[in-house]
Amino acid sequence: MIKTAVAVFVTATVCQFFELPAVFAVIIAIVTIEPTAAASIRKGIIRFPAALIGAALAMTFTYFFGHTALTYTLSAFLTIYVCHKLRLEAGALIATITAVAMIPITNDHYFLSFVERAGTTTIGLCVSTLVNLTILPAHFLKDISRRNQELLKRIAILLEQQIKDIQQRRPHQASRKSAYRELSAELTKNEMLCQYQCDEWKYHSHSIREQRVYLHERNKLEHIQQIHYYIGHLFTIHPLEAQPNDSHSFELDEIVRLLINRLHEPSQPVNEGSVTLLEQFDHRFWNERNEGLADKKNDKHLFSQQDLITFVLLSIDDELDEIAKIEKKKQKLERIR
Repeated sequence: MIKTAVAVFVTATVCQFFELPAVFAVIIAIVTIEPTAAASIRKGIIRFPAALIGAALAMTFTYFFGHTALTYTLSAFLTIYVCHKLRLEAGALIATITAVAMIPITNDHYFLSFVERAGTTTIGLCVSTLVNLTILPAHFLKDISRRNQELLKRIAILLEQQIKDIQQRRPHQASRKSAYRELSAELTKNEMLCQYQCDEWKYHSHSIREQRVYLHERNKLEHIQQIHYYIGHLFTIHPLEAQPNDSHSFELDEIVRLLINRLHEPSQPVNEGSVTLLEQFDHRFWNERNEGLADKKNDKHLFSQQDLITFVLLSIDDELDEIAKIEKKKQKLERIR
């Protein structure tokens, strides 16, 4: 918001100094302010020629047809069409707005109006790019780290609720599926922030420590995505077909409780009792699988519902081990600082 306000003020001031209409320059400045300098430059390169195409078409049709409905229609239609053919889709909207907005304010001197519009467009683009490069450079590391922690906590809640539904043989709740989709969107957004940060460093200096923190959080996000993927398998289990016995159900409760605690505090070490429980859980699972595959009379080429639950929990534990290693490296980096 601050960068947009600065860009608008500077753009309007420059246009007034050269006695040029500010409205188009201000519009360009607003739409070319992006989260990163890299995005602003990349999209500005597309929007500039697109805006010129819109202005040229608008002046051409105004010259031939005047201020008529046909002029507006042809200007809008052909601007979008040409932008699409030239692969300038990212600038099609601002080009169309420029085209239709120029028509009612131009009565003569069509070429000069086009040149004037090209000048104000250039001013808006240059100002917004310089503002993005120099004012409040984007720093997403803290936001990425905070989001990673929140994602782990939300995954812990979803895991607990989904396991309870399966144990109590309740049909899958619509709210659970909705929460899972929301997590997917948040993961995508955090991945986008990682890309933003990487792009931003192309134009701003950064320390080795910042780069290491970024790599830690990026790797952590990848493991969170894997955990999210594994939890998705739980939605394929039909609760009425999952019938864990009492001993397995008790053990399952212990494992789930342990995983939930680790999701909330991934950096905390796992006590010896929990490590022993996980090892026994893992050992028994693979022994049962091997015995089942060795038994020719028992077709177990696919996981049973109970096997799938166990596999998902063990896989999540493996991912949490990797996250714990990342957290230790990050803490070590903080101590060095």
